[in-house]
Amino acid sequence: MPLCHFSTADNVSPRLGWTDTGGVYDLAAWEGAGLRSIDDLLTRTVAEIRTVLASVPFDQLPVTPHTQVTLHKPIGGQEVWCCGVTYLRSRDARMEESSEQSVYDRVYNAARPEIFFKGMANRVVGPGEAVAIRGDSDWNVPEPELALVVNTHGEIVGYTVGNDMSSRSIEGENPLYLPQAKVYSAACALGPAIVLTDEIADAHNLAIRMTIARDGAAVVAGESNANQLARPMEELVQYLWRANDFPAGAFVLTGTGIVPPSEFTLHAGDVVEISIESIGMLGNTVRAIPT
Repeated sequence: MPLCHFSTADNVSPRLGWTDTGGVYDLAAWEGAGLRSIDDLLTRTVAEIRTVLASVPFDQLPVTPHTQVTLHKPIGGQEVWCCGVTYLRSRDARMEESSEQSVYDRVYNAARPEIFFKGMANRVVGPGEAVAIRGDSDWNVPEPELALVVNTHGEIVGYTVGNDMSSRSIEGENPLYLPQAKVYSAACALGPAIVLTDEIADAHNLAIRMTIARDGAAVVAGESNANQLARPMEELVQYLWRANDFPAGAFVLTGTGIVPPSEFTLHAGDVVEISIESIGMLGNTVRAIPT
């Protein structure tokens, strides 16, 4: 059963919930665990998380039907980091767009992965909210990605769906412009919930799908699988944790294997839906932000 940040009409403060087919259980209402948010969870080891969740008295917790719940981005004080050129299709797309093609070919085959900072929670939106495209870019795309939820100890606790929005024209002009292509307001979406590692039989074999709708009709559809990742997920986390510490944990986006056609760019009003097998569907509209 996934964990989420949720609110209700009676309690508008986002807090930690545990969802199943019957509704969302309010974990924050159980004072014995001290689990009010994702932050409280990710300071604990995987073993400690298993123990505390196994002891939750669910029959004593308030439960709200899904129709009366608003889901929020499942992130608190964590940083979001992204891994690039981890799929062959991503490498090829970067080489197509770039004036410096060889750097992408080299990093795909290198021992050290490409890892870059994406943002904090203030740059992240949740389910149903609007991701953004930059006004100074004429080629913008979503990047559907499996997101790792990692505790402060560097252990993968769970998984969620991620959208790493990207301005391909900016990065294509010069790879050193990557932060401007990737890091801006509402350039990342996460959600709808976090599925714990124990709930996933094989995280390296999950179908990832994306559709983009415009005026109610699908204009882009694609599919990939986490088994196409060129590197183990644990290796990506291990490199990020080198010479680094994350007191609140981190979200690690593992790269994309779905790239829209080169002639396609997002428009304001488009709807992006990304689904990952056994995890869920993340839907977001698109808005433009001026620069």
